[in-house]
Amino acid sequence: MSLAASFAEPQVAERVEVGLGARAYDILIGPGLLASAGERIAALGARTVGVVTDENVARLHLATVERSLAAAGLGFSTVTVPAGEPSKSFGRLSEVVDGLLAARIERGDVVLALGGGVVGDLAGFAAAILRRGVRCVQAPTSLLAQVDSSVGGKTGINSVRGKNLIGAFHQPSLVLADVDALDTLPPRELRAGYAEVVKYGLIDDPAFFAWLEARPRAAFEPGQDRIRAIATSCRAKAAVVARDEHETGDRALLNLGHTFGHALEADVAYDGARLIHGEGVAIGMAMAFRFSVSLGLCPPEDAARVERHLEAVGLPTSPKAIPGGVGSADVLFGHMQQDKKVSRGRLTFILARGIGRSFVAKDVDPAAALAFLKRELA
Repeated sequence: MSLAASFAEPQVAERVEVGLGARAYDILIGPGLLASAGERIAALGARTVGVVTDENVARLHLATVERSLAAAGLGFSTVTVPAGEPSKSFGRLSEVVDGLLAARIERGDVVLALGGGVVGDLAGFAAAILRRGVRCVQAPTSLLAQVDSSVGGKTGINSVRGKNLIGAFHQPSLVLADVDALDTLPPRELRAGYAEVVKYGLIDDPAFFAWLEARPRAAFEPGQDRIRAIATSCRAKAAVVARDEHETGDRALLNLGHTFGHALEADVAYDGARLIHGEGVAIGMAMAFRFSVSLGLCPPEDAARVERHLEAVGLPTSPKAIPGGVGSADVLFGHMQQDKKVSRGRLTFILARGIGRSFVAKDVDPAAALAFLKRELA
């Protein structure tokens, strides 16, 4: 993929196409999109909308969306789940599906995922299995969801054995990334989402990483720099999804930092007070670069540069930064062995030869990985 940046002056709102032939869809990025959600969903030909959201997002944004749906002449009902990673469970999935069936959502209708990554994954999975598949519109309200989880059709829930191990690929029909919603996020959530923005520069766009280094507040404050950062991230992911929809090839690169990060999340039992997803990704990316250095693949100064930037925006870079600590290296390694990218019992790592030079590594010595974990936790 290429994120080669023409950093031309952006417009106030951006449109990014995910090119999947007959299933292509747009990502709209800009202000005021929640208030126009009704007319945009009506244009898809829906009659009724099943809104899935969480308690925090409902308090902030549900009234705006419901007014918009009503103004567009759409019927709607809402299923609200508790906020947080524990809602990505079989129990909550059953509640959501039952609520949508009770609302008589048909195949021609739309499920609207209004919220962050948890709601997007949960509602998207519900849409994938409801009546063997109904359309879904993603309305991501967190930075992490706007640049990552709402794009590309990966939906799912967690298992006690690992994160996102149960799910389906189900592409949305539209993504509405309302940047105004980011102004309601706690600083910690914004920082966590920023980890996924940085990731795109570290994968294969050193120019984007340098642009972010020069503007460390770009994604944190309202304005055109924020829109540019989100649009660049979405274009990067859209290009990969168009080439590798079902993650059989280089889409695995998008998991930079996730093999380590998911293991850390599983280790703390998805306790958001201790670690949220973007923080796990930040630690995981720093670990991936340090692991690459230990294998003689990456210049130490590149790994140090990654750590400096993450720390400069307030993100953790070591497992030792997690409140309460984590389990042993052997326990973490066990979590990693449940990673979705495991193939024929072998771990797949996303490693780096430098900033913007990440690659998929399928031949890493497990003993070297375990020894690295032991050094990280020492």
